[in-house]
Amino acid sequence: MKFTLSPFELFVLPTRTRFPFRYGIASMTHVPQLFVRTRVHVGADARHGLAAEGLPPKWFTKDPSTTFEQDLPQMLAVVQHAAARAGEIARAPLTFFEMWRELDRQQTEWASAGAIAPLLAHLGVSLVERAVLDGICRLAGEPLHQVIRRNRLELRLGEIYGDLAGLAPGDVLPSAPLSTCAVRHTVGLGDPITAADIPPEDRADDGLPQDLESCIRAYGLHYFKVKLTGKVETDVPRLELLVSLFEREAPGGWHVTLDGNENFHDFEAFRGFWENARSRPGLEPLWSRVLVVEQPVHRNHALSPGASAALRQWRDRPPLIVDESDGAVGDVPLALQSGYAGASHKNCKGIVKGLANAAVLHRIRSAGGAAVLTGEDLANLGPVALLQDLAMMAALGITHVERNGHHYYRGLSMFPEPWQDATLAAHGDLYQRHPGGFPTLRIERGRLELGSVNEAPFGVGPAFDPSAFDRLEQGVV
Repeated sequence: MKFTLSPFELFVLPTRTRFPFRYGIASMTHVPQLFVRTRVHVGADARHGLAAEGLPPKWFTKDPSTTFEQDLPQMLAVVQHAAARAGEIARAPLTFFEMWRELDRQQTEWASAGAIAPLLAHLGVSLVERAVLDGICRLAGEPLHQVIRRNRLELRLGEIYGDLAGLAPGDVLPSAPLSTCAVRHTVGLGDPITAADIPPEDRADDGLPQDLESCIRAYGLHYFKVKLTGKVETDVPRLELLVSLFEREAPGGWHVTLDGNENFHDFEAFRGFWENARSRPGLEPLWSRVLVVEQPVHRNHALSPGASAALRQWRDRPPLIVDESDGAVGDVPLALQSGYAGASHKNCKGIVKGLANAAVLHRIRSAGGAAVLTGEDLANLGPVALLQDLAMMAALGITHVERNGHHYYRGLSMFPEPWQDATLAAHGDLYQRHPGGFPTLRIERGRLELGSVNEAPFGVGPAFDPSAFDRLEQGVV
């Protein structure tokens, strides 16, 4: 399927969280939701393709010396640049893989010249990928998993990583997308554990659960992602409280991933923290239930020769994965060589790159090795970004996924009523109407139903029109 593209359009909708989401060095309260739209043309036929992403503070770049207001123009500029370049690249008919390969090359060169972090630079590539892929799926009349497995995108994995030569996407993906997935609930650094921990002035009072205990009871949760500060005196007592809560409220079995949020300077510091925590009797039930530890060391050091040496010396280390350090093509193979057990998938890090990473990890598992691919989320919000992300997770076969947009946002109440109604009509297995009138995720027994997501083009049934939101004019990039 060769296509051309109309010029991209960018729109912004300001949103506000129910209460602050504290992670790493930032607290997320006000988040611009960016929508990227193009029109994909195949012969005389054409369809709009839409993608969306929240732009959170201090994740794509973790520079404590700047404010979010200072960072935001650069975040928007990388998307504008990618969209402009993609429009130029796709003036003549080409395949999805041809577009991605050239766009990735141009964006990487531009970002390198401007000292822009790879993780941020490739956010622009990812949003272009997703918008175009949405249009392709709608033109093909096929859902995402079929488009990928049948290789309508003409991906050539061996041109990304040489040892994948001869492999097609259908060789490394499940034969069918997952029909359900477990919700892995984030416990943010400032999140209240029980209702008694919420000061009266901080109560959301919007009909949705706010403290962790209430969330477990409301949603039937049994997978959790716990953020770490990197300080023993803070994290150990908090982990002891959480273990006690999980044992009491999720007695049928619970599992945890720990997120270091880059809060450790090097692996010597993290190893000291880990061994100290392992010695605490109150945490004994935790260790058999820890699935992975995510990105404990800052991205500036996580893939350094020193980090690799420290990991080789630490033979009984827990399974470690990279998240923020997976910014560009080549980072995940380097992480595996350094001693990590795998990586995370987030749509904001790239679709083609994510598929190539999944293929690398599949080859390791096929040879009898251990390799992990998790699904992570930085407060993804429906009805576009979340559903496209779930469609990819289902296609990749990721059984439990960090989902926290439903927790930090008041459902889809910030969107126009026609958007809310259309989402409920098309995705009644995934969303339900809250007594307050707005759609919220339907989480039952800790799981999400993905039937309508897997049947929709790229996860999203309705063809939403974001033109009522603030238009972001394309500048000179």
